[in-house]
Amino acid sequence: MRTLRAAAALAVVTVGTSLSLACHGETVEATYAIDDRAAQAGRDVIRDSGCGACHTIPGVPGAAGLVGPPLTAFGRRGYIAGRVSNNRSNLVRWLIDPRTVDPMTVMPRVGLSDQQARQAAAYLYTLK
Repeated sequence: MRTLRAAAALAVVTVGTSLSLACHGETVEATYAIDDRAAQAGRDVIRDSGCGACHTIPGVPGAAGLVGPPLTAFGRRGYIAGRVSNNRSNLVRWLIDPRTVDPMTVMPRVGLSDQQARQAAAYLYTLK
């Protein structure tokens, strides 16, 4: 009986911890290895594309915009634009053409190529 109670208590703690992490925006994506060169290039893509005109983005010079949400701790967020799971494929899709994710978004297409979007995503996932 005692073993059964201990197992049940462990199950509750495990489920509770998983739910707590989900509520705090922890994602599986945040645990993936990040290519440092891609992330460095991504910071340059973000800077050169003018993302900082609308967003505050740590580590990007001049990125102090207040139009869009701050991208602080982006690598720990559970959702992109409150619509789709925060994973690489969704983020790349969002960065290339935001309206494919949310037709009502005010975020414009900024003309990123697939490679540039992947690099920008790599940088955003370094923001924990």
